[in-house]
Amino acid sequence: MTDRSRVTVIGAGLAGCEAAKMIASFGVPVTLYEMKPGKKTPAHRSDKFCELVCSNSLRSAEVTNASGLLKEELRRMGSVVMEACGATAVSAGGALAVDRDLFSSYVTEKIEGDPLITVVHEEIARIPEDGVTVVATGPLTSDALAEDIARLTGKEGLWFFDAAAPIVLFDSIDMKKAFFASRYGKGGADYINCPLNAEEYEAFVDALLSARRAELHGFDERELRVFEGCMPVEVMAERGRDTLRFGPMKPVGISHPETGATYYAVVQLRRENEAGTMFNLVGFQTHLAFPEQKRVFGMIPGLENAEFLRYGVMHRNTFLNSPGYLGKDYSVGGERKLFFAGQMTGVEGYIESAASGFVAGLNAALAVKGEDPFIFDDVTVTGAMAKYVSEGGVGDFQPMNANFGVVAPLDRKVKGGKKARNQALAERALAAADRYAKQITNLREGV
Repeated sequence: MTDRSRVTVIGAGLAGCEAAKMIASFGVPVTLYEMKPGKKTPAHRSDKFCELVCSNSLRSAEVTNASGLLKEELRRMGSVVMEACGATAVSAGGALAVDRDLFSSYVTEKIEGDPLITVVHEEIARIPEDGVTVVATGPLTSDALAEDIARLTGKEGLWFFDAAAPIVLFDSIDMKKAFFASRYGKGGADYINCPLNAEEYEAFVDALLSARRAELHGFDERELRVFEGCMPVEVMAERGRDTLRFGPMKPVGISHPETGATYYAVVQLRRENEAGTMFNLVGFQTHLAFPEQKRVFGMIPGLENAEFLRYGVMHRNTFLNSPGYLGKDYSVGGERKLFFAGQMTGVEGYIESAASGFVAGLNAALAVKGEDPFIFDDVTVTGAMAKYVSEGGVGDFQPMNANFGVVAPLDRKVKGGKKARNQALAERALAAADRYAKQITNLREGV
């Protein structure tokens, strides 16, 4: 039997760790279940918590971007994930990127060092029937638990495939052909740029289109559903020969720092760790067979002899048909006994997952204490994402990244175009986040 004063959190990813720390901050004991290291999914490599299985970039750090604004909201409200980001960030221009190993280690130490959090390394196959539970097993939920969730929800599980980009050793990159520069003219010279002329680009696209792909065991290729924000590079190439030149190989704003030369296409690499010994191919998520990745990506100038530390991989992601099922507090049916958090709710992205864990964890703690739900208004990105999960949009429900399209519009017109409007949205959101931070503190202190 589960202790009704103790919350069970299943999954130690970004959402689960965020939820566990939030619950513990209210003086409520937590049992955090994590199936690693005894069992891992095909995408997992590390035994630590909060593993970043795709990119090490958490996207924009600017508050005039919805993703950047969400980060600042969470930072002001006391997110442990944002605390870890601040402690483990690596140079990435206008984006926020972290050393993924240091990031995971930081959060793991915070969780294991909290006296109110008991970590159990065990796979959970069924959701506990007693007490309050937060399910934060993510898009890589184990088959057994996924079946139990499907049984409990009575809804057919939706799924899509997600893809990760390759990582190469810096010392194996030919820097006589490649060069450091900023990403599209923003920030410092933090990115390695591998330039291609028209002939090289066309040959690369030909090779990419004809390359052999890895087998997707157990699934029908015709049913493949790929999230647009993490689309394999070979799928992008199929949409048109110039698609990559307007996507991850976009050369706009990139020139050689010494010669001023501009290029037909450019592949950019972003550092994976603070030491700068590892770099990933930005936007080059893929599910090509490993030998094909080495052959085709080796055609990129500067990567002819690249040593691949990790090849790109593709894995299944699972998410709920959440609208009408989850509330704005991420609880099921308003009973406040069962909460979901993370990408399985239909939020897409690292920080979006952390935000859902933040909200679910806060409300799980309040449920144990007999307090009313804490609902975040949709003037904040935090609240807007919760509203999207709860109510959905037009058409079939699909996972979504943070964006200003789901945020409540301004009640006044702002001169100065999109940037001025986004600045006004950010100022309104951060004012609300500051209020929420004080309210959450008062709730902790029983004020």
